[in-house]
Amino acid sequence: MSETIRLTTAQAIVKFLGQQYSERDGAEQRLVTGMFGIFGHGNVCGVGQALLQDQIAFEDAGADDPLAAGHLPYYLIRNEQSGVHAATAYARSRERLQVMAVTTSIGPGATNMITGAALATTNRIPVLLFPSDQFANRMPDPVLQQLESPQSLDTAVTDCFRPVSRFFDRIVRPEQLMPSLLNAMRVLTDPADTGAVTIALPQDVQAEAYDWPAAFFRKRVWHIARPVPERAALERAVEVLRSAKRPLVVAGGGVVYSGASEQLREFASATGIPVSDTHAGKGAINWDHPSAVGAVGSTGTTAANALARTADVVVGIGTRYSDFTTASHTIFAGDGVEGDVRFVNINTLGFDAAKHSATMVLADAREALTAFSAALDGWEVDAAYRKEAADLDADWQRQVDECYHRDHAPLPAQTEVFGALNELMGPEDVVINAAGSMPGDLQCLWRATTPVQYHVEYAYSCMGYEIPAALGAKLALGDDHEVVAIVGDGTYQMSPMEIATIVSEGLKVIIVLLQNHGFASIGALSESRGSQRFGTKYRMRSGGAGGRLDGAEVPFDLAASAASWGADVLRCNGIEEFRANYAKAAAADHTTVLYIETDLMGPNPPGSAWWDVPVAEVSDLESTQAAYAEHVENRKAQRHYL
Repeated sequence: MSETIRLTTAQAIVKFLGQQYSERDGAEQRLVTGMFGIFGHGNVCGVGQALLQDQIAFEDAGADDPLAAGHLPYYLIRNEQSGVHAATAYARSRERLQVMAVTTSIGPGATNMITGAALATTNRIPVLLFPSDQFANRMPDPVLQQLESPQSLDTAVTDCFRPVSRFFDRIVRPEQLMPSLLNAMRVLTDPADTGAVTIALPQDVQAEAYDWPAAFFRKRVWHIARPVPERAALERAVEVLRSAKRPLVVAGGGVVYSGASEQLREFASATGIPVSDTHAGKGAINWDHPSAVGAVGSTGTTAANALARTADVVVGIGTRYSDFTTASHTIFAGDGVEGDVRFVNINTLGFDAAKHSATMVLADAREALTAFSAALDGWEVDAAYRKEAADLDADWQRQVDECYHRDHAPLPAQTEVFGALNELMGPEDVVINAAGSMPGDLQCLWRATTPVQYHVEYAYSCMGYEIPAALGAKLALGDDHEVVAIVGDGTYQMSPMEIATIVSEGLKVIIVLLQNHGFASIGALSESRGSQRFGTKYRMRSGGAGGRLDGAEVPFDLAASAASWGADVLRCNGIEEFRANYAKAAAADHTTVLYIETDLMGPNPPGSAWWDVPVAEVSDLESTQAAYAEHVENRKAQRHYL
């Protein structure tokens, strides 16, 4: 008879996770390295008890390395959504080779995670989520926080995770956990089909005991594949490339996660093909490489966008072609070239490789670039095209310098803050940002020298990501990397509480808090689309009930708020004082918030592409009527790539 171990379902989860490893290129590491969470009645006596038991066992063993000892460290967060954001940033910082789990109670604790799950899945980043659930035995029914459905008694709020998860399961009997966890590990280590993995845990099942086969808890190594390109697919793609006169590479996050930066640089150097980048792919090629032309799309550089408009072949490497990358299907236009624009897409996921009627190459980015370099040996673009790309980029770099050093008064432009940071931070330091106008400015302006330096979440564009992401990135990267989160006043008010988590864990990050008393991005978008910046500033309501929010500035003190969470705060009056205070923050051994006021109205970097945001077709407002006419004109450039 095979050996068994009697444990609760929650204890089995913790024990199992402590024995899971990932491996790529011969390097082996613990796969699940910790668990974020908040305890409530749904998980405190299940997963909470299991984590306590694991903690005591680790302490009693006196081991030096918690991960080698199979220990699963627990991190107390302040908001469940933030916990998923922190886990996402952790996995991204570890190139998706290691992940974190998140445990919550039932009801609001569970549903708070849904936004984070959607963000992880949209970004193709693996996270492991354990929301608690209603009783499987249905005795205390409805239990506290249970959402009843008169149509079906097995419907629960955790069903909301299904569309935002790459894998979802609900455990209603302990033995179901075994195939569920094995499938969870499969998805977490898949180089293509990954994202949020959600296993809903009814609270009674968490505490239920079962005789588990001992073999379930053996050490398992999950090998992360590097699919090589099929020979015939490679030959088809090479034939397309050899016929190109004006090719352009779009480097996406797949290049970074594959660790293919060196291969991309070598490929670009040998062929002379200009290389543009997406948010996730920025830093895949260093900004000063002779072939680098910067960001492409709606918030792209004038250089990359000019080349995109006339490219005859676009080589997408590890990109999902978001609407910002394609400028809502307008930027890849084939202007001035014979024939039409064609696509060659290199991706581990067929869904992305097939986009835009592309010649598909299903392969790991590093393996594909190595194969392409060999197959194209001796082939390169014309010298005139190389020079054109270099001249366009040189002109753009002059515009970057102007944006970084504007001496704008009386308040600095936010681009000046970015310029100071770009010049002060080292190549292995990390800048973190997410929604609003900042990602657009950063994508086109930031001069990234390494893949690790640029960490901007723009697939889900989620306000509130930055501070918890700083927590996750710091846990992943350690003290050798300065982690700097840039936060606007809108984002700060949504999710400041993880500053307390960062402080309680004794971690050191730098938070740059920009105050401009409104939404710069949406305000500018509102104005450009005829809606006159309505409802986009933080103002007191004027004129009594029914009046507008256009009175005096709301008298909040965000610097004092940040200090209340336990961080040191340095107020910066202008860019020179910001530079001086950054040096103090970098020299400190604890978390510091740099608070600076900036101009809500910009000025912003020059735009060179469009983004489709529908405008009201009929309106009494002249501003909206004019915006609609402009929208109709811009839509004429949209196209399907067939």
